Amino acid sequence: MFSIILIYSALGAVAGVLAGMLGIGGGLVIVPMLIFAFSWQHFPDPVIMHLALGTSMASIIFTSVSSFWAHHKRGAVQWIVVRRIVPGILVGTFLGSCFAARLSTGFLKGFFVIFLYYVGTQMLVNRKPKPTRHIPGLSGMFGVGSVIGAFSSLVGIGGGTLSVPFMIWCNLSVHAAIGTSAAIGFPIAIAGTFGYIYNGLNVPDLPEYSVGFVYLPALAGLVCASVLTAPLGVRLAHSLPVDRLKRVFAIVLFVVATRMAYGFL
Repeated sequence: MFSIILIYSALGAVAGVLAGMLGIGGGLVIVPMLIFAFSWQHFPDPVIMHLALGTSMASIIFTSVSSFWAHHKRGAVQWIVVRRIVPGILVGTFLGSCFAARLSTGFLKGFFVIFLYYVGTQMLVNRKPKPTRHIPGLSGMFGVGSVIGAFSSLVGIGGGTLSVPFMIWCNLSVHAAIGTSAAIGFPIAIAGTFGYIYNGLNVPDLPEYSVGFVYLPALAGLVCASVLTAPLGVRLAHSLPVDRLKRVFAIVLFVVATRMAYGFL
C-alpha cells in the first residue's frame, strides 16, 4: 500500500505544478494516469473511468485551494466573477456527475480522448479569444457556469480549459483569468466529488477503500504532494513564458490521448 501511495504522490506533484501554472486543476493529467494505475491494480474495467473521474474531482478540492490562495495573495483572483458564476457551476457539475455515473466506461474514455485532442490543439495553436465584451449578468453567468461545470464533471477537471478562454474573452488579463479559474475549480470539485460519491455508493465491485467513486489511497497520495507543489506552479506562471510551456504540454496531451485511444481500440 505504501508504494502505491508513493506512485500517486508523484502524480500529485506534477498535477499541483500544472494547477498553479496553467489554472487547469491538474485533471487532464490526473485522469489518464489514474486510469493506467487502476488498470495496473486490476480494478474492474466497468468502474475504472468513473473512479478516475471521481478521484480526480476529489483531489482538485485540495489542489484548487492551495492554488487559488497563492493567486489571491498576488491579487490575481476576481472574486466578483467567482461569486456570479458559482451557482451555475454547482448545478451544472452535480447534474453532469449524475449523468456521467450512468454512462459506460467506454463512452467516457472516448469522450475524454476527444477532449484531450481538443485541448491539445487549442494549446498548440495558442489562439487567444479576442477580448470583445465584459462579464455577463447573473443569468448569463449561470448559463456559462452550468456548461463549464457539466463538461468539467464529464472529464474530471477543474474547468480551467474552458473558464480561462471565457474570461480572457470577457477582457480579464491572462494572469487574472488563470487565478480566477483556480478559484472556480473549488466549487466544481466540491459539487463533482459529492455527485460521484453519491452516485457510486451502491455500485457493486468497487475496490476496497473506495467511498462511492472516490478511491481513498489515490486521493491521499495526490493531495499530499499537489498541495505542496501548487504554489510552485503559481510562481512559475508569473515568471516563465507560459505560452511556450503550454505548447510542450499540448504535445504531452497528444501522446496521452493517442496512448489511451490505442488501448481503447
